[in-house]
Amino acid sequence: MDSLISLVDHVKNALQSFIYKLENEYERLTWPNVLDNFALLSGQLNTINKLLKNEKTPSFRSQVIIPLLLSPDRDEELAKLTEQRVPVFSHEIVPDYLRTKPDPEVEEQEKQLSTEAARIGPDVAQKQIQTLNKMCSNLLEKLNNPREDRDAESAASRQNKAFFNAGDTNALVAAVAFGKGLSKCRPPGPVAPGHPGQGPIMSGGPTLQQVTVGGGAGQQAGLGGPVAPQQQGQPGKMPSSIKTNIKSASASMHPYNR
Repeated sequence: MDSLISLVDHVKNALQSFIYKLENEYERLTWPNVLDNFALLSGQLNTINKLLKNEKTPSFRSQVIIPLLLSPDRDEELAKLTEQRVPVFSHEIVPDYLRTKPDPEVEEQEKQLSTEAARIGPDVAQKQIQTLNKMCSNLLEKLNNPREDRDAESAASRQNKAFFNAGDTNALVAAVAFGKGLSKCRPPGPVAPGHPGQGPIMSGGPTLQQVTVGGGAGQQAGLGGPVAPQQQGQPGKMPSSIKTNIKSASASMHPYNR
């Protein structure tokens, strides 16, 4: 019993050290160090199993641990014995702490894995091992490549990726250059009398309309609204309001004023 207690203390110290490293030294902890800690724990557990299977060690299979008192309240004595890890001894934690076998689901999975492993022959297992090693080697090679190489590969893949549709581009060029596929209907707009089918000259600016020069006193022009009657003794003279409207329209149609 003394040897068993000593080995259990070694396992407890190893677990405490490993947990401390995981919680406080995780930034400096490397994967080989983690594997070393697992190997240490595995070796200590194997030593305990050998001690339990030894002929000189009394058999504990006939010894049964029965919880005499279960309470949801905090037990200070229990917390002190377990270094504050088990503060209560209730119905919730007893099945986990007093369990001597894995969960039924875990046992079923272990049986399935053992059956599958027994079906695989040595040759097939060796091929699978080689395939797995090859995949791991390729993955390590990609991870060890410099960042510049990965950036160059990603940039090359982006350049080779098509970002336009050739059919849509050709259709757009044909429509702009040759009017292919465009509708033949005329845009809506006022049509001047005497010029069927002709719309406005410029949108948004002043338009030219027919102006009747001369006529009676009540005659109106198309641009300037009511026109003053012609003065006597000056036949055929254009009123000043019509001249002003024509000049403004001509100025707006000049090439430098467009």
